Amino acid sequence: MFSYRHGFHAGNHADVLKHTALIAVLKHLTAKPTALTVVDTHAGAGLYRLDSDFAGTSGEAQDGVLRLAASPLATDPALSPLVRDYLDLVASFNPKGGLKVYPGSPFVIQSLLRHEARDRLRLFEMHPTDSKALAGHVAQMEAGRQVAVQRADGFESLRALLPPPSRRALVLIDPSYEIKSDYAKVAACIQESLKRFVTGTYFVWYPVIPRPEAHELPRRLKTIANHAARPWLHATLSIGQSEAKAPVGEPAKGHGLTASGVFVVNPPHTLKAGLQLALPQLLEALGRGRGKGQALESAG
Repeated sequence: MFSYRHGFHAGNHADVLKHTALIAVLKHLTAKPTALTVVDTHAGAGLYRLDSDFAGTSGEAQDGVLRLAASPLATDPALSPLVRDYLDLVASFNPKGGLKVYPGSPFVIQSLLRHEARDRLRLFEMHPTDSKALAGHVAQMEAGRQVAVQRADGFESLRALLPPPSRRALVLIDPSYEIKSDYAKVAACIQESLKRFVTGTYFVWYPVIPRPEAHELPRRLKTIANHAARPWLHATLSIGQSEAKAPVGEPAKGHGLTASGVFVVNPPHTLKAGLQLALPQLLEALGRGRGKGQALESAG
């Protein structure tokens, strides 16, 4: 159950998609003066070194944030505001230049929250090593009562937090999906959460892989949102299979995760237009071979 470590995948193409969309959602929600409660149900370690043994072993950041930052697109005046916001936020964690530190979702979120508005962030992580690392990283934030960390099941813990006192919330749900029951848990969590707090914004990340549960998840989420009469947005990004041959004695690349998706219930009305510009640019920078593509659909 605890074999998954996000440190191996930090800064990959899936993080690029997830965090580009997440930043856009947060910037819209924090434009209103009322306090915002954000819940990250599967927070991970929160902060990652791209030059660590984990990231270096997988090399996934090379096909994600590092490739995007090094592309001509990164300095193009026509760069999407969403992609620019993403690159600027990641760069802010690397004040000496280069990209050695990558902020996970907890740090992406916290960097955009407001002390004056009394925004709150609740983080949950079950992995014993990552939860300990997360607590240590958050302590270094010196964020005081704004951020709370708990080693607990995020699915279960979310129930007690909805609805929040301010009646404004963003819930990020992105489990490892290392066990197939996670897909059903995500759908059940969204369904129950909408019954508790129908106007909350719910942000789901999931891998696009050849597993029936993965293909069924967005369909189930659409049905749940439609039955609740709530708007939704669904975006996917596939960088494709690498066609380059690996050197003799080295493992072939391009056979890991090549696509992922985000599904947002009650999305900001600005998100669709922003992603319509951002997704083709991300594909241009990160696409690498057969099967590359992007898609965006919404309702409501």
